[in-house]
Amino acid sequence: MNLTLVIDGLKQELTAVADLGDERAAQVGQRLADALGANLRLRLLDVLSQAALELSSSLPAGHVEVRLAGQEPELVYVEGEPEPGTAGEDLSARITLRLPASLKSGVESAAAREGVSVNAWLVRALARAVESRPRSGPGRRLTGYGRS
Repeated sequence: MNLTLVIDGLKQELTAVADLGDERAAQVGQRLADALGANLRLRLLDVLSQAALELSSSLPAGHVEVRLAGQEPELVYVEGEPEPGTAGEDLSARITLRLPASLKSGVESAAAREGVSVNAWLVRALARAVESRPRSGPGRRLTGYGRS
């Protein structure tokens, strides 16, 4: 996917419109075009990442990644294996979960960093949380003295 062509085209159009004014307008237009180029590239990468997450969440296995080759992104399908702890289990149970928007954003970011869908990330996190491991809680206090 060639973002450079798209961004350069928009910069040229902005510069051409700015050139219709005086020299000061042309300078301002050129500065805006330069600032727009870097910002637009980041925004387009964000859109592609969100698209990859949405596609991944609807796939039965595997996920879609956004990979950069230089400055140009490409969407790549990565075949996946069944989630650990879910082999042979029927994944048909559904649950409605209401989250604060900030927590939802954090979950989406964590899933994107790991290259998995939000659903797969939540299943992993929940599986880890319900594993039986000793935890400290009420009635389990540590007392004594310490030296440093």
